Amino acid sequence: MATIRTAILGATGYAAKELIRLLLGHPHAEITVLTTRSTDVPWAGDVHPVFRGRLDLRLENLDAASIAARADCVFSCLPHAASAEAVVELLAAGLRVIDLSADYRLNDPAVYKKWYEHDHPDPTRLAETVYGLPELYRQAIPRAQLVANPGCYPTSAILPLAPLLRERAVLPAGIIIDSKSGVSGAGRTPKAHLHFPECNEAVSAYGVGSHRHTPEIDQVLSDFADVQTEVIFTPHLIPMDRGILTTAYATLSQDVDAAGLLAVLRRQYAHEPFVRVVDGLPSTKDVVGTNCCDMTVRVVRGRAVVVSAIDNLVKGAAGAAVQNFNLMYDLDETTALR
Repeated sequence: MATIRTAILGATGYAAKELIRLLLGHPHAEITVLTTRSTDVPWAGDVHPVFRGRLDLRLENLDAASIAARADCVFSCLPHAASAEAVVELLAAGLRVIDLSADYRLNDPAVYKKWYEHDHPDPTRLAETVYGLPELYRQAIPRAQLVANPGCYPTSAILPLAPLLRERAVLPAGIIIDSKSGVSGAGRTPKAHLHFPECNEAVSAYGVGSHRHTPEIDQVLSDFADVQTEVIFTPHLIPMDRGILTTAYATLSQDVDAAGLLAVLRRQYAHEPFVRVVDGLPSTKDVVGTNCCDMTVRVVRGRAVVVSAIDNLVKGAAGAAVQNFNLMYDLDETTALR
């Protein structure tokens, strides 16, 4: 098979760094373009020293026409709004795009504006964009020109809850999702609350009732519940580099024990290479550096208590993007991800 030329927009961040690592080990991918929004255009090895001697490529400012001449597929790691503005030009140039920002995850531009406080740069494309969670939307991904990579928190919550909602094992109302993420989930840009003396030896909630991943979780879970869900989602920052542990609480709709709920999850994910339904309680240490989501469920006082763990930079970002890339180009889905 011919090598697929790839470009990474916004190549200075943590997700982009993980994406570079995975693509350097991909037998059918070649990184040909890395971009930055900074006027400074350093070498890749200066931005990410781990790649010195492995990637002889200089970052450059974004130019859609130039990228189209040198790439077949683009991974956009740009922030919201900036990503969509670039994607419009890239799609017009005939490129395929995997967008790691939040710009194409929501179907409704009004919902996007409410949560992101910004008019969407490309509103007519939202309803037709494929949501790139392969375990649940695999059939639509191979033919897509544009794939919206899921958010890290939503991935950790949606994967265990969607099958339980589809099987009517839990009620769609009153779902509570509590998630804890490593500091890399906040990005590489320096912020006061991420300084070592502030976040070390401290756990803190943030975005209570206002986190932008809430409508994404609701949108996908509603697809599987066939009615509108309204989750309460509370994220927490925890002093570790990477990983997400999510605990979700949903009221049972039928008399079923934990074994019955585990059976639902195992039926759904029996043939999925990156979902592991386990008997014990998952830990972020079990999944760090992998594209796996580990999950289990318990029954406590009439509620399903679902626990899942992912690496926010792999299954929550770069790994899922490569998984989507493999499907888009008819490759073994696990390529470069084992």
